[in-house]
Amino acid sequence: MTNPAERLVDLLDLERIEVNIFRGRSPQESLQRVFGGQVAGQALVAAGRTTDGERPVHSLHAYFLRPGIPGVPIVYQVERVRDGRSFTTRRVTAVQQGRTIFNLTASFHKPEEGSFEHQLPPAREVPDPESLPTVTQEVKEHLGALPETLERMARRQPFDIRYVDRLRWSSDEIKDAEPRSAVWMRAVGPLGDDPLVHTCALTYASDMTLLDAVRIPVEPLWGPRGFDMASLDHAMWFHRPFRADEWFLYDQESPIAVGGRGLARGRIYDVEGRLLVSVVQEGLFRRLER
Repeated sequence: MTNPAERLVDLLDLERIEVNIFRGRSPQESLQRVFGGQVAGQALVAAGRTTDGERPVHSLHAYFLRPGIPGVPIVYQVERVRDGRSFTTRRVTAVQQGRTIFNLTASFHKPEEGSFEHQLPPAREVPDPESLPTVTQEVKEHLGALPETLERMARRQPFDIRYVDRLRWSSDEIKDAEPRSAVWMRAVGPLGDDPLVHTCALTYASDMTLLDAVRIPVEPLWGPRGFDMASLDHAMWFHRPFRADEWFLYDQESPIAVGGRGLARGRIYDVEGRLLVSVVQEGLFRRLER
């Protein structure tokens, strides 16, 4: 299986080991900790697999409690909190080597017609995604060649990511920069037709670039890092159906960073400007000792 999108679908396909207990793979990678989006996506799969499948996820709230260990399976224990007439609630605890590393509460809502609708439009007009270079192309353009470690990562990357504003590489380029970032994203291949897979794949993607908005005024997004950062909590609200293998715009901003923590929020739109998902996350930022 060589397609990164197929690998993502496989990663989200949990093994059921009991009625409310699932086991997920955690790939052995050169990361210090398991990617938070992976744990969130797998936990949401576990929650969804204990419902009747007729109610889409409308929100999730999660806490990253401990860093996960790459290469070690993660067990997801689901508590069936509520099965009501309109809403279903599930609580998921992720356990690795006997320790809780993550917990999530997800709510599912029976589709219904609303009496009114409104939404704020995207904050700015942005170029078409096909007109923008990929991250790999931008890095090659700047460095002349792709470092081996980045080349390996690019081959495994399940999402095509294109920054609306070109990558900044120097302190001069970030001078007076606002804490904002926007990227176009889509899975690099088809994800099938299961709506839960698309929701969980987008949950995976939502953790990939959101904290960029916090870092932008402080350091270039690419190159040596001056800060270690980790996701603390994550919340999402799903407004409309979508496909994660079609282009979506992830507009991100950071209203505040203080006390070693930075808050970021994002709005995800389709190519027609319809708001699909709202996201909020707080991250921990600590200066690296040199």
